[in-house]
Amino acid sequence: MQSRFGPVIAAVSCAVLYVTAPIATRAEPAHAIAMYGDPALPPDFAHLPHANPDAPKGGRIVQGEVGSFDSLNPHILKGNAPWQLQYLAHEGLMGRSWDEPFTLYGLLAESVEVDEDRAWVEFTLRPEARFSDGSPVTVEDVLWSFKTLGTEGHPRYHGTWNRVASAEPVGDRGIRFTFTEPDRELPLILGLRPVLKKAQWEGVDFADSGTSIIPISSAPYVVDRFEAGRSVVLKRNPDYWARDLPFMRGQANLDEIRMEFFGDGTAMFEAFTAGLLTTMRETSANAWNTRYDFPAVQAGEVVKSEIPHRRPSGITGFVMNQRNPLFADWRVREAMIHAFNFEYIAQVINDGQDPRITSYFSNSELAMRPGAAEGRVAEFLAPFADSLTPGTVEGYTLPVSDGSVANRRNMRAATALLEQAGWRVDAGGVLRNDAGTPFEFSILIRQGATNIPAIAEIYSESLTRLGMQVTVAQIDSAQYTERTNEFDFDVTHYTRGLSLSPGAEQRLYWGSNAAETPGSRNWMGVQNPAIDALIDRLLSATDRTDFVAITRALDRVLTAGRHVVPFWFSDRARIAHDAALKYPDTLPAYGDWIGFQPDLWWYAE
Repeated sequence: MQSRFGPVIAAVSCAVLYVTAPIATRAEPAHAIAMYGDPALPPDFAHLPHANPDAPKGGRIVQGEVGSFDSLNPHILKGNAPWQLQYLAHEGLMGRSWDEPFTLYGLLAESVEVDEDRAWVEFTLRPEARFSDGSPVTVEDVLWSFKTLGTEGHPRYHGTWNRVASAEPVGDRGIRFTFTEPDRELPLILGLRPVLKKAQWEGVDFADSGTSIIPISSAPYVVDRFEAGRSVVLKRNPDYWARDLPFMRGQANLDEIRMEFFGDGTAMFEAFTAGLLTTMRETSANAWNTRYDFPAVQAGEVVKSEIPHRRPSGITGFVMNQRNPLFADWRVREAMIHAFNFEYIAQVINDGQDPRITSYFSNSELAMRPGAAEGRVAEFLAPFADSLTPGTVEGYTLPVSDGSVANRRNMRAATALLEQAGWRVDAGGVLRNDAGTPFEFSILIRQGATNIPAIAEIYSESLTRLGMQVTVAQIDSAQYTERTNEFDFDVTHYTRGLSLSPGAEQRLYWGSNAAETPGSRNWMGVQNPAIDALIDRLLSATDRTDFVAITRALDRVLTAGRHVVPFWFSDRARIAHDAALKYPDTLPAYGDWIGFQPDLWWYAE
C-alpha cells in the first residue's frame, strides 16, 4: 500500500450522503482493527513495541533525495511533490503498526466499528484532535477530505472512493462509511486516508495548488520553510495534539527534518561525505563495502547500520511495456530475461552480495513455493489452467548463467525463443520478423538514478548481440514522470514495493482496468483475467490460510508472466548516519520501512 506513484481509476459516479442516518446494527467499538484475526496490542497498550518511549526530543536529521519538486501537495496528480510529505506531514484516522502485517490503531479516531461482513465502518473522532493551527478536527473535515481526495485528488484515491456508497455523520464525532459491497480491507484503507482542513480550501482549486499553498494537517510535523526544487524543512509542532497518545509515544522525536534535493546520486553522496547530510541510505552493496571509509567514518562520527527485515522483496528490474507489440509475446519476454546476465551484472555492480528477486513476494511466507502448484494454490489456479503462461502451474524458475561475460547458454536459449516467436537475425546481423521489421526499442532511464545507467548499458550490449537495436535514453525527473504516467516508453526501470498485507493496491499495480488508465502503476500493461480474479479472491478472503494460498497463486501468475527482468533486493537496509542519530533495539517486522526513519529515530550526543 505504499509507493510514491498512484494509479488512475476511471471515475464512477457514487452517491455520497451527508445526512444523519439511523444505525441499523451496531458492532462493538474497538481501539484497533486488523485485516485478519485480532490486533496484537490491548486497548491499554503503553506504546508500540518497536518505539522507545524514553527517546529524547530534539536534534535534526538531514536527508538527501535525487530529483526536484514543484509542489507541496502530495495528494494531487499535478506537479511533483516530495514523496515524504505524504507520510511525515499528514495523518489519518488511524495509524499503522509496522510490526504487524496489517493492523491499525486509533489516531485521530478514538475507536473504530465494523459489522461482521465489513459492509460498513464507523470511526469516532477524539475530542482533543487538532490541526496544526489549533482548530479542532471535525466530522465535516473528514467528510470533505475523503470526498475531495476521492474525486479531485490524486487518482490513487479514486478507486477507494468509488467503493463508498454513502458517508454519514453520526452524532457530533462519528462518521460512518457504507460500502457498495462488503470489503474486509476497505475499513483499513479509509482509516489511513489523510484528513485535511476544509476551510483552507474554500474558493481554491484543490487539484492545482503547487507551492503557493501548504496543506494544513494534524500531523506532528509542519512545513517550516522551503526553497523550490532544492530543499524542504519540516519542524516538529510543539503543540502537537497527540504527543502524549500511547500510539505516538516514542515517535516524532526529532525537532527538524530537512530534505535536500540533488541532480544525481554522486552529488548526494558527496554532500553526505562533506557533512551536509546526516543520513545516507545505500542501495549498493559494492558502494557500501568500498566507499564508506572516509574520515568521518574512521573517526566514528558516522556509523554504518544494517537493519534486517522480513517484508516481501517486491519487484525491481526492467519492465517491458506490453502495450508495445514487441513485448506482447511471453517468449520474447522470456528471451529478454535470458539475455540479462544476472550473475555477471550483480557481481560487477553489487559484488553479488544481495539475493536475486525470484518472485514478487520472495523473502516472505507469501512467496510462491518451488515446483508445481499444490493444494489450495493449485485449486485457485485451476479455473484458468488453459490460459496461464507456461510455468505458472508446473513451476517457473529464472535462468542462471555461468557468470561469464559471454553467457552463451542463456543467449542460445534466448535466440531459440525469439525464433519461436517469429524473430530471426538477417544477413546483416539485425533481428527482424517475417515482415522485415527490425526489433528496435529504447530503455528509458531517469537522470541521476544510481547504478541503473550502468546496468542498462551492460544489458543493452547483450541485447545487441541478439540482433536487437537498443538505445539507452536518460531524461530528467519531470520528463520521466510525464512519460511513465502516459506509458510512453518501451522498457524502463521499475520498482514496486509490496507488503505482508497485499490488498486493493494490487488492482492498481497489475489490474486490467489500471492498464488502460494513464498515471496508473500498471506500467507493464498486463491485462489478465486470472490476475483480476485472484485479486478479487484475495480481497474477499476471510481467513489467513486462504489469504496466503491466494497470494502464492497470484505470485505464480505474475512471476511466470515474465513482465519484468528482475534484479536483486536487499534483505536489510544499509544506512550510514551521524553517530548522534539513534534507533530502537527492537525492530519491527518491516524493518527500516516507512514509519521507521525518521519517525522512530532520535538525536542524542
